[in-house]
Amino acid sequence: MPKLIDAHTHAHFAAYGNESGAVISRALEQDIWLVNVGTQRDTSRRAVEVAEQYPEGVYAAIGLHPIHTGKSFHDEQELGGGEAAAGFTSRGEEFDYQYYKKLGQSKKVVAIGECGLDYFRMAEDTKAKQRSAFEQQIVLSKELDVPLMVHCRDGFDDLLDILKDNREGLRGSYPGISHFFAGTQEHAQTLLDLGFYFTFGGVITFTRDYDDIIKYIGLEKIMVETDAPYVAPEPYRGKRNEPVYVRYVAEKIAEILSVSFEEVARKTTENARQVFSI
Repeated sequence: MPKLIDAHTHAHFAAYGNESGAVISRALEQDIWLVNVGTQRDTSRRAVEVAEQYPEGVYAAIGLHPIHTGKSFHDEQELGGGEAAAGFTSRGEEFDYQYYKKLGQSKKVVAIGECGLDYFRMAEDTKAKQRSAFEQQIVLSKELDVPLMVHCRDGFDDLLDILKDNREGLRGSYPGISHFFAGTQEHAQTLLDLGFYFTFGGVITFTRDYDDIIKYIGLEKIMVETDAPYVAPEPYRGKRNEPVYVRYVAEKIAEILSVSFEEVARKTTENARQVFSI
């Protein structure tokens, strides 16, 4: 059993350049397993390719992030800049069910996503595209019998309506994970009622804004993440994040819940292994 599992990271993104292998190795050397999460066609394919290079400890989630259903935002950390971005086709991507289903045949694929709703950077006409892509990924999650990896920013009411409308289409056991949860207690309770788990990352190490919701949800339903290369925890705030830093997230959860680091490590790892079937 690994010491920790980074349940949501992007160690395969362009931000790491040729260092991706070294970043993953640093985590594995510390007995930290990880799930690399795709956000569109190319990063999803790359997540699978990377995971298949390792017999154990590196896994993949595949899916279409809601911001990639539109053309308005380009993230150089994710996709690279200039020539490095030329091979990526995600700007305004339509969800290709058969493409992702084929990718999902890999035994290293443990979740569908990062999918959901993001109203932070959004043209009004992309709401329908985001909903359609999300609903298709709910169907694929059940067909492939893996959980959803859900992203939500400024759209929780709509997201929860979609999940409730599609309740019968959710995977029966361990239907999904609310990644980097930033909703209210009421949102959390609805997700708990649906059987969802939650991840928290580096932001909890430099703000107390998440303390109450972590206490409300409790360790039984929590996993740890980095969302690397984004949002590095203290003491690396402002620098490029990486999976090995997930330890600082676990330490902070232990402090918030007044339990030992060992208990947080044991339970969050147990949760991840159950939800992802690894």
